[in-house]
Amino acid sequence: MWKELKAFLMRGNVIDLAVAVISGAAFTAIVNSLVKDIIMPPISVLLGGVDFTQLFINLSSTHYDTLAAAQEAGAPTINYGNFIAAVVNFLVVSTVLFFLIKGINAAKKPRAEEPVTKECPFCKSNIAIAATRCPNCTSQLEPADAVQESQK
Repeated sequence: MWKELKAFLMRGNVIDLAVAVISGAAFTAIVNSLVKDIIMPPISVLLGGVDFTQLFINLSSTHYDTLAAAQEAGAPTINYGNFIAAVVNFLVVSTVLFFLIKGINAAKKPRAEEPVTKECPFCKSNIAIAATRCPNCTSQLEPADAVQESQK
């Protein structure tokens, strides 16, 4: 049973998944910092100095000046400022992933496939690229290497 477990864990896709999860966690920390420390402050300035982390709706009858005070008192709140920050965070992650995948796809340009057939110059039928005699009209053909050299 241990050998089977070891074989399962050492398969490439399990290792790849583990690396992806660890990289994703590190990437999440970077994106959270980008949103919190770089993107949200200018947005806050543009909106008149609003601190998104302090935007909340108090569902109790008692007034609280800050979200921290309301949470410390155990008051029910709707923290829509945190939701706005999460939406911005999602948009940043989605944009970065879009450009990352677009770059990867551009780097993986499809290779031109090597031809596997050629046309007989006498009867115009398709034959194997390595053929030296046409199976249809029995004409003698140039070897494939000579044809490739003449095309260069």
